[in-house]
Amino acid sequence: MDEDELTHRLTHLQPRTTLQLSMNSRRLAAAVAMMSLLTQVSASAADDDATLLRVFLRDGTSLVSYGEFARVADRVIFSLPTSKLPNPSLQLVTVPADRVDWDRTNHYSDTARAARYASTQAESDYLAISNAVARTLNDVSTTTDPTERLAIVVAARKTLAEWPQSHFNHRLTEVHQMLSMLDEAIADLRVAAGASRFELSLVAVAAPPVPNEPLLPAPTPAESIEQLLAAAQLADSPAERQSLLNVALVDLDRDGPSLPPDWVAATRAKAKGSLEFEMQLDRSYQTVIRGAMLRADARARFADVRGIQRVLDGLHQSDDALGRRRPEMVDAAIGALEARLDGARRLQLARDRWAIRAPVLREYIRAMTMPLAILRRLEVPLGNIKALSGSSPTTLALVHRQAARVLKLMNRIVPPEECRAAHALLVSAIHLADNAALIRRSAAVAGDLTRAWDASSAAAGALMLGSKAKMDIQSAVNRPQLQ
Repeated sequence: MDEDELTHRLTHLQPRTTLQLSMNSRRLAAAVAMMSLLTQVSASAADDDATLLRVFLRDGTSLVSYGEFARVADRVIFSLPTSKLPNPSLQLVTVPADRVDWDRTNHYSDTARAARYASTQAESDYLAISNAVARTLNDVSTTTDPTERLAIVVAARKTLAEWPQSHFNHRLTEVHQMLSMLDEAIADLRVAAGASRFELSLVAVAAPPVPNEPLLPAPTPAESIEQLLAAAQLADSPAERQSLLNVALVDLDRDGPSLPPDWVAATRAKAKGSLEFEMQLDRSYQTVIRGAMLRADARARFADVRGIQRVLDGLHQSDDALGRRRPEMVDAAIGALEARLDGARRLQLARDRWAIRAPVLREYIRAMTMPLAILRRLEVPLGNIKALSGSSPTTLALVHRQAARVLKLMNRIVPPEECRAAHALLVSAIHLADNAALIRRSAAVAGDLTRAWDASSAAAGALMLGSKAKMDIQSAVNRPQLQ
């Protein structure tokens, strides 16, 4: 077969093409570039409408997926159309992956994608590949080097052989015919190039799979409503179930006049009954959990570990009685109750330690009775220094003497471990009180308002640190409480 005959037969296989093979000379690079572009031919749809897929369940029923579905861990997520095409309302649906018949679902998806491709972009893609092969053969006719001519046809043959696999085996018979012609041309070109031995290295073209899942029509309004109810039964999330049931009721109101009245009445009663059941379950679980949390809080304040454990046991019993239908709510409540149980255990441990340490703590408080009483009497004069409201020399001298007295008393006291930080803080407060009195006297002698403000700051610090130290000491010696 010569090149003119091969070109004629190829163009005969593409009746819609208007491309005429030019006899002008082309560079080999242009032909190679054309081959590269051919490998990037896309099989995407020509319009924006999604392909209707089906998620088949193990019980034989199926749910429509508007476009592709996604498998995430042990769940399958897809959009369920709830109104008429081509622009339906969509409802997000989640079903357990182990409820899906994956063989039927995957076979149906392959068939649906192939049918979608055949009805949209297939013919334009086939026209593009056949035109490209014809242009390649024209490059062969204008190339004088036998080796280059052979390389061009071999590359075209490879691209053509790979085309069906990525294009749903569209026009496979015609592609086989073109491949046969190219095989004859390759044999002739090898002879012309002087090859004495032929190495057969061709790409096999697989036969199209036999569809074993016939395509189903788009769901009717009644079927869409039934699918919503079926999806609600499969959903794990109560919120998703209620959302699906609400959409089903809305669709019944919208499409009811065109549907059989008896079917509408029965379906509405079923959907409303399921929705009311879900809402009542929510209220029951909320009541049970709220009561459990209140009882646990009360027992936690008394470090009643066994009491909180009984609350936990009661929650499990109530969950069993309700059918274990709200696992997420119960798990969250159990987590909160276990946190309170841990807090009660910590509180009881702290109280046990406090009971052992109580004699030491009481002894410390008795020793601190006099220092704390003196500090309380210094609060008024320190407040006057802070406010710059006037301090007599006698008052300032009193603050100085009392501060020294308190320091002397506290130096004789060894604080217990629980009160060491507060004890040191109290010593700092006393030093600040003494400094406040000394600075105030200096400011009065010099008539220096800036120094008076420095005294005010020292007095404020003494009052603040003293108050904090006394609160910390009281907290350390008191019986521990729930924080």
